[in-house]
Amino acid sequence: MRKIAYGLLFVSLIMVVAQCTLRKMEENKSSVSTTAELPELTKQQKAEGWQLLFNGQSLNGWQIFKSRENNTWEVIDGVLHCKALDETTTGVGDKRSDLMTTTQFDNFELYFEWKISVEGNSGVMFRVTENFDQPYYSGPEYQLMDDGGYPNETPDHLTGANYGMHAPVNARVKPLNEWNTTKLLVNKNHVEHWLNGTKVLEYELGSPEWIVTKNASKWKDAAGYGASATGHIVLQDHGSEIWFKNIMIKKLQ
Repeated sequence: MRKIAYGLLFVSLIMVVAQCTLRKMEENKSSVSTTAELPELTKQQKAEGWQLLFNGQSLNGWQIFKSRENNTWEVIDGVLHCKALDETTTGVGDKRSDLMTTTQFDNFELYFEWKISVEGNSGVMFRVTENFDQPYYSGPEYQLMDDGGYPNETPDHLTGANYGMHAPVNARVKPLNEWNTTKLLVNKNHVEHWLNGTKVLEYELGSPEWIVTKNASKWKDAAGYGASATGHIVLQDHGSEIWFKNIMIKKLQ
């Protein structure tokens, strides 16, 4: 009888310890937030007229340029992510297309944060139309890239440039694992590029300087380049991995 009593006591102790361990595991699990940090406008930003272009949860408000096949854009933990190309696996980032807003904009101030992969190359285009085969045939591009991965690149191809047209000045990109901030201001024909709080470039669409520069560039035969007064904002899928967050816009009169 004594042996049976000891056995029952031992089993009871094991059950108590197991229940305590399970309870602690559940408490630890519940203490870890599984909710991603979502973008949110401050009261001041709302009062100033800012709107979120990306809600951190879905691709609502976005569509693929010309409705092409795509499997590269996804939302993870409140961040808009463009997948890297895995050449060894079918279906992982092998159908690449640019992502554009469903709404068109004319005059605006755009703000977003981004970081890019090693030797990454991307960009943000504006006033894009779907009248041409590629968005860059209509929309000028704020260039985003791993500048250090392209030591021989021309200045008008580096981060902050108006790609293929104007080189930035004093553009300082943060290390690859850190977030950069970009502001793109488009007000009628006046355009400003800002990077990490510094204005690195400004130009006038359609000005004599613009025309001369365009005619000497790769866009010389692109009749619609920079010509539209309104259009979509496009995030470029250039085959590289890139992350965006806190994408917001303020319309200008």
